[in-house]
Amino acid sequence: MTSEKIKEVALRHFAQNGYEGASMANIAEDVGIKKATIYSHFKGKDELFLQICRDASESELKFIIHFIESNMARPIQDFLFDFLLQSTDRYEKYESAKFWIRAAFFPPTHLNKQVLKMVYEYLDKVEELLLPIIEKAKTEGEISSTVGEQRATAAFLGVLDGLYVEMLYGGPERLKKRLDASWHLYWRGLSND
Repeated sequence: MTSEKIKEVALRHFAQNGYEGASMANIAEDVGIKKATIYSHFKGKDELFLQICRDASESELKFIIHFIESNMARPIQDFLFDFLLQSTDRYEKYESAKFWIRAAFFPPTHLNKQVLKMVYEYLDKVEELLLPIIEKAKTEGEISSTVGEQRATAAFLGVLDGLYVEMLYGGPERLKKRLDASWHLYWRGLSND
């Protein structure tokens, strides 16, 4: 139970302050334990951070799998646009999503290799999950037959990446503007209209 509580509190600290700004002493204090107790559960800050990265990645993949299972029957235009909306909404509502995006863009220098390995595994899995959805839409004539499903999936992830940048650097207005423009051009290139 204590290791879960430590991860829960540390997640909040890392999401708000980044790796460098999160203090093991502050985490321990918020958990209600001594700092030394953390080290009986985790070897150190690096191990704690990497475990939270793994947990956050798994949490985001669960969201995507659930979203796909719940929305497969929807028209592809609605499916993809709602996916973008819910992804941006998760950043505002869930510390885990906020942490994961922040860690992906700003990994601690000395953990860069380990974090990026997780990020690329995550992105590959997301692409693997979305590809059959886009492929099916192409087969059913919902999207242009001239657009390859691999390219359409990769471009969609590029739109999502652009939104992540605005989540980190911009505000709600910039995010809304980026979403509107990116979606408009993406869908126009994909649709049969």
